[in-house]
Amino acid sequence: MRFYEELNEFLSRDHEKRAFEVEIFEPRSVKDIIESQGVPHTEIDLILVDGESVGFEYLVDRPARITVYPAFQSMDVAAASRLGRPPLRQVRFVADVHLGRLARLLRLLGFDCVYSAPWDDAILATRSAAEHRILLTRDCGLLKRSVVTHGMFIHSDDPSEQVRDVVRKLDLYQSARPFSRCAACNGLLQPISRESARSKVPPRTYGYAEQFLQCDSCGKVFWKGTHWQRLNQLVERALERDPKDHVP
Repeated sequence: MRFYEELNEFLSRDHEKRAFEVEIFEPRSVKDIIESQGVPHTEIDLILVDGESVGFEYLVDRPARITVYPAFQSMDVAAASRLGRPPLRQVRFVADVHLGRLARLLRLLGFDCVYSAPWDDAILATRSAAEHRILLTRDCGLLKRSVVTHGMFIHSDDPSEQVRDVVRKLDLYQSARPFSRCAACNGLLQPISRESARSKVPPRTYGYAEQFLQCDSCGKVFWKGTHWQRLNQLVERALERDPKDHVP
């Protein structure tokens, strides 16, 4: 058995970046074998058994060479069949209890990301499946739940690195709509007139600000204040491409 690229980060050190044997005593699905090594199925895009692409349900009942790959960004895999997951019509997220700051950064980029500290694993998995949201988590066990079809394990502890990783892995550079969503509650921001904003902002702010946005959910009003430059820098860093990434 062999895992490639970032999938090695889930393995024990003696199994990293090398082929190793896994002993089974009865027929098992390839998904079960893979996850027994600590790799969540949501991180996998291609499985080859003796050179042939297979799905998670494939039953391993004989000695076989299994190779497992993450999502490809620039490698040509046209001849192989990637794992079929139901397509997402929209890129939407649900984040676990440890990723509140990541949720706010994704909202800042304009992505729909729901988050609530009290939600337990069952709620997170259910919302991910029912609402067709990509589950973001630092809990491998949560991603192994069969109901979860789209998910991503977040490796870094640094929110700025976390959001860059999500954008890079899902190639969201062109999908971002910065400052279109409320970072506090996830609602959409709508422009309002200066006159409508007069009673909702401090007099000094009303005196210099020309444009205002209001959240259609929580009602909070936003404008380009002294904090705008800092937020804009956060957005620019999140959407900055890594020179090592392949750009067609």
